[in-house]
Amino acid sequence: MKIIFMGTPTFAVPILEVISKRHNIVLVVTQPDQYNTKKREKIFSPVKEWALENKCEVFQPEKIRVDYQKILDTEADLIITAAYGQIIGERVLNHPKYKSINIHGSLLPKYRGGAPIQRALINGDKETGITIMYMAKKMDAGDILRMEKLKIEDSDNQDVLFKKLSILASAMILDVIDGLEKGSLIATPQDETKVTYAYNLTKEDEKIDFNTNAINVFNRIRGLSSNPGGYFIIDNQIIKVYNSIVSKRNHHEEVGRIIAIDKDSFDISCADNTAISILEIQLPSRNRIMVRDFINGQGRKMLQINKKVGEIL
Repeated sequence: MKIIFMGTPTFAVPILEVISKRHNIVLVVTQPDQYNTKKREKIFSPVKEWALENKCEVFQPEKIRVDYQKILDTEADLIITAAYGQIIGERVLNHPKYKSINIHGSLLPKYRGGAPIQRALINGDKETGITIMYMAKKMDAGDILRMEKLKIEDSDNQDVLFKKLSILASAMILDVIDGLEKGSLIATPQDETKVTYAYNLTKEDEKIDFNTNAINVFNRIRGLSSNPGGYFIIDNQIIKVYNSIVSKRNHHEEVGRIIAIDKDSFDISCADNTAISILEIQLPSRNRIMVRDFINGQGRKMLQINKKVGEIL
């Protein structure tokens, strides 16, 4: 089958690799290059890097709702999207023989939108999954072709869950393509009464609020790790947090205070007499560091029992 693949991040690469082993990728569509001002160099998306390595033609429109003629000029049986990152118009969606399908990281109709994996973790969900569905004019609202569930482990963070779901999608996609070609798939409409949304993360989402219990803080930290990372503030410095655990300590302190400093972590008081143990952080303009190394360095002066954290700059 001749396939146009549309995707951008690392999540999409294993899926594209699997498809390419059995089908002809006639065009890869991905987001425009970014530019690193410090290094003065372009940054290609992971999907573009794969395409260049595998000698596939690449198309990178700034706005695909406006610049899409290249797709219409490319003969294709199917368009497959996986975390592409732009809204696609109906002319493009209806271009191929078998229309267009999308690979989405949630159990639709739950978590339509751009951050379903992150929101599932932040909300403390116990399961998620992959939905493959027809693309429609309305965001993530197309009829479902196949769905598979995946348990969310307490040890999962955003990075781990993205990888697990990418592997799951890779295992599903070829059967869906075969089913479309054979006409054996039955598309199921989504239940509009059960729709929820997972909007893209904002700067406000990144701020860690200790006025909630430690489980909620833990879920937010792992839902944001490692991109963009949650943060709180000590001494007017933004401290990014990438790893934590719920502390076994109970307390009767004001929330948002350092209540313990151990060899590998420090504890911050949260609501409901709970506490969170911080394990891995990043200071401004520094590399990520384990807290045990931070405590043996700059943290000796910065971390103090009963010190208030989380103050706004």
